[in-house]
Amino acid sequence: MRVLIVKTSSLGDVIHTLPAVTDAARALPGVRFDWVVEEAFAEIPGWHPAVERVIPVALRRWRAHPFAAATRCEWRAFRAALAESRPDLIIDAQGLLKSAWLASKACAPVHGLDRRSAREPLASLAYAHRYAVPWSHHAVRRVRELFAAALGYALPPEALADDDGAACADAATYGLDRARVLAGAQTVPEDDTPRLVFLHGTTWPTKHWPEDYWHDLARIACAAGWQVRLPWGNDAERARADRIAAGAGGAQVLPRLPLAGLAAELAAAVACVAVDTGLGHLAAALDVPALSLFGPTHPGFTGAWGCRQCRLATDLPCAPCLRKTCRLSSPDTSVEPPCFARLPPKRVWETLTAMVAKPGKLRS
Repeated sequence: MRVLIVKTSSLGDVIHTLPAVTDAARALPGVRFDWVVEEAFAEIPGWHPAVERVIPVALRRWRAHPFAAATRCEWRAFRAALAESRPDLIIDAQGLLKSAWLASKACAPVHGLDRRSAREPLASLAYAHRYAVPWSHHAVRRVRELFAAALGYALPPEALADDDGAACADAATYGLDRARVLAGAQTVPEDDTPRLVFLHGTTWPTKHWPEDYWHDLARIACAAGWQVRLPWGNDAERARADRIAAGAGGAQVLPRLPLAGLAAELAAAVACVAVDTGLGHLAAALDVPALSLFGPTHPGFTGAWGCRQCRLATDLPCAPCLRKTCRLSSPDTSVEPPCFARLPPKRVWETLTAMVAKPGKLRS
């Protein structure tokens, strides 16, 4: 059986789909997957052994120049790749109008979430087969339930035993082939200094842990003998990384790295500290111990998922507000965003060191 997956973005959402692919490969020997994904994340599906072909799409870029000759040429190439796939069925694992539209371009029955389960209910009108999946479950489990219903197998017992994956999810659950992940990535030099990666970049302003907190944590970690590594993905993140590293001996701002290079950095780390960001999910998929910090978003629904993951969330009554702007912010607020005042560097450091000190937590 050949299945076409449509899950185009974002980084975290793509990674959340991997355990479902693992489930299906174990339950249905011989099943093979093709995967439609945004070009920026096209490396990730290819890291899973059950994914035979990755079909990149560039909707984000094409929307900027819809009538350009290059866009038309790339669209024709995408349609040709879909035609060559010839799937037996399609799973739209995203539940958006754009993903349903892409799925409709392939000639096979489309399976997806019903209107009460999809992020955009109208997308369900494009599906031949619709399934109800509770919103109360973590995003990883929701995708696993969709795949099981669409392909007709029972979820493994561990998928039902612990919704957030803390007791049962590890690198084998995500199914990544470590050799594929690290192939072509620049080798990270080995030494005896434990590496701590700061995943400080994210999208919403309200999801950013305060920069002063990052700087203080870097100084604490370096004084304790850790080497802090600071990746970045754009000019603003590079400038913030420089400021965090300033005055913290042992903190290093990395060069701009492709996704495989970031994966290699994470794989070599003893642990990482992350905000609510896609790279935090990559750390979880690589089974790297990670402490994730949550303010306006809900860790139980979209937090990094795995047995070596720890989440700290604010306990303000208004959280999780799911807002990109904070209603409590004011010129008199000492910490921005205010919800992170409950997660100061000292608390984060104490939680991190306790986490990595537990048996089985430190990487060998």
